[in-house]
Amino acid sequence: MHKHVTSWYSPSLQKEMPIATYGHYGFALLMIPTAAADFEEYERFHLMNALAPYINAGKMKVFSIDSINKESWLNNEMLPQHKAIRHNQFNQYVFEEVLPYIRNNTSGDTFVYTCGASFGALHAMNLFLKRPDIINGAISMSGVYDLSEYTKGFWDEQVYFNSPYHYVPNLSNEWYLNKIKASHHIHLYTGSGAYEDPEANKRFSQVLWDKGIWHDLDIWGADVTHDWPTWRKMLPYIIETKF
Repeated sequence: MHKHVTSWYSPSLQKEMPIATYGHYGFALLMIPTAAADFEEYERFHLMNALAPYINAGKMKVFSIDSINKESWLNNEMLPQHKAIRHNQFNQYVFEEVLPYIRNNTSGDTFVYTCGASFGALHAMNLFLKRPDIINGAISMSGVYDLSEYTKGFWDEQVYFNSPYHYVPNLSNEWYLNKIKASHHIHLYTGSGAYEDPEANKRFSQVLWDKGIWHDLDIWGADVTHDWPTWRKMLPYIIETKF
């Protein structure tokens, strides 16, 4: 499996940000780390090995970036208002830097999907829903879609606008909604075992259905826990059966 690593100094985040690319061809899958992890987390926990047959076959090309959660919602030394600012800077980094990089390393008409597990699931879904004009869908595994789960009681406008469970019910722009509805790849997957939250997925699924947004909700059994063995099975299954 071909791997290429590069980095650049991000104007949005004011720091060096690395990105790993796996493969040569296919649709683009942008991987968002789980919590406070880095761009090689998915490789380190053998998820890239699980995806290798699809990457080597040219079905998809994977791009993996750093998280900045430890500089935002997971930083207990930071004022909540500053956490929200940092979160928005991360969104800007993805939209204005990572997406153009992906386009330059694929083609202008390549479909791009975000993907993440745990906290990365929320980010993957939020990024897609905020910019469905440049991102074509999202794969979210073992996530919750209410950002207030991570904000320790803090709430402001910026939390609202990054919390899909809260802002999706109020979306009213038809052009914007139609872009979201045009996606054939909105996937919510979770287990029902330890540390999973299937009810959160059901609640968010209902929010999507209430707006007429088609999606794929799949809740696995009580033996499926919030851990890497789950995601090593789940993501190849989604790629194999849904793409």
